[in-house]
Amino acid sequence: MKFNEYPDADMMMIHLANQIAGDLNAALHHEDRACLAVPGGTTPGPLFDDLCAADLPWERVDVMLTDERWVPTDSDRSNTKLIRERLLVNRAAAARHLPLYAPAETPEEVLPELEAMIAPELPIAVLLLGMGADMHTASLFPGADRLDEALASNAPILVPMRAPGAIEPRVTLSARVLDGALRKHIVIIGAEKRAAFEAAQHLSAAEAPIRAVLSGADVHWAP
Repeated sequence: MKFNEYPDADMMMIHLANQIAGDLNAALHHEDRACLAVPGGTTPGPLFDDLCAADLPWERVDVMLTDERWVPTDSDRSNTKLIRERLLVNRAAAARHLPLYAPAETPEEVLPELEAMIAPELPIAVLLLGMGADMHTASLFPGADRLDEALASNAPILVPMRAPGAIEPRVTLSARVLDGALRKHIVIIGAEKRAAFEAAQHLSAAEAPIRAVLSGADVHWAP
């Protein structure tokens, strides 16, 4: 793991967008296609605004979320809506989107069809993750109902997840799939999350799920 500090979040996002573009370009030099996995939430929006304009052969890039809330894609709580509006635009509009949501009452009903689209594109070439103050990443939440399954070495590609305090069910890439990414970037902003990240170093993955994806990762922090 490598820890990178930046003077401010704006500079970090610009640098990280360039780094991810470079990682994708490098992957595409020796593979026909490359898979980029990104989080939702508020943190990565400014990075997406820069990355979407990168001069890449986006038609050879598969973009997917690391996790999704089980809500329609036109909901303001949908991570899919976020990446459609902020990442899959400009030059990156040519990329192929691999969905983590399909219309159904529960994620369990459609997991096989969602996994079938993702499986051929693994491993992830470039992964971007965030981290919550509770040390969760993707939808791997401490105390979630299927966290043990999602952390297992033989975990499936996708795991439905229900967690205390989460309004709706989630679906998340398992720790096995996330940790198997060829390049991993974790972005953290603020003193509270830095303190949580440092505390996570002394906890188990069940207590601090971010621990499950740290090996070989580049961690990027700004105040």
